Amino acid sequence: MTNGRLTGKSALVLGVAPGNVGEAIARRYIEQGARVTISGRRADAVADVAAQIGADWQACDITVEGAPERLVTETAARQGGLDIGINATGWGLIKPFLDMTRADLDAMNAVQFTGPFRFFQALVAAMPQGGSIIQISSVTATIMFDNHAAYMGTKAGIDHVIRCIAHEFGHQGIRANSIAPGGIIDAPMSGGGLMLDNVAALYRREVPLGRSTECADVADAALWLASEESAFVTGQTIHVSGGQTLRRNPSIGEVYAAYGAAG
Repeated sequence: MTNGRLTGKSALVLGVAPGNVGEAIARRYIEQGARVTISGRRADAVADVAAQIGADWQACDITVEGAPERLVTETAARQGGLDIGINATGWGLIKPFLDMTRADLDAMNAVQFTGPFRFFQALVAAMPQGGSIIQISSVTATIMFDNHAAYMGTKAGIDHVIRCIAHEFGHQGIRANSIAPGGIIDAPMSGGGLMLDNVAALYRREVPLGRSTECADVADAALWLASEESAFVTGQTIHVSGGQTLRRNPSIGEVYAAYGAAG
């Protein structure tokens, strides 16, 4: 690709695994001319995706001390700087509020708040001439879902950190935004349940545009936020959910009932 929307740009996508939204974003960036490094916790999986899409790769466990910083520093050195940084990591723990342990909370915080915070610190330091930082969030940072408080709270918290970055580093030319998808039907985290017709129907009922989110929808938004077309957009959460935040998530009881009917 020599004339894509990201030609000449250098990108780093953290949180890539086979078939997930991170892979879809990285693939779209490469199609549009960017040089891309992908990263994730499982080296074998990241290496396989890199070979398929033509990306560089580096393993990184965002919860390990110093790992996000090394990832950013080494990628920037290898690619001659960084213009785009994406965090697509997450842990979709569903567990009743009163059953959450300190270990659960520490693990969730490491994956969805402390690790991303340190990743973003490293990105800001690596972008002295500016760039686009993108956090993959969730509609559940805005609307409710049962037994999901730690996931939802840390997603909402890091969204506000993104706004802080936009506020404090706009003078440096840094734009920082979040993308909040609905349940993504073709991604591993939520796709398993949404592939069941009874469960998918519950969610379609709550989406004005009448279907579940797909990885490609999120990749389209991430391409726009990385390109010059969004040069005056920062500090925002872009909802890519077909309008689901106008309505609701199904209750956990409705979901369990739909699973039971499917079985």
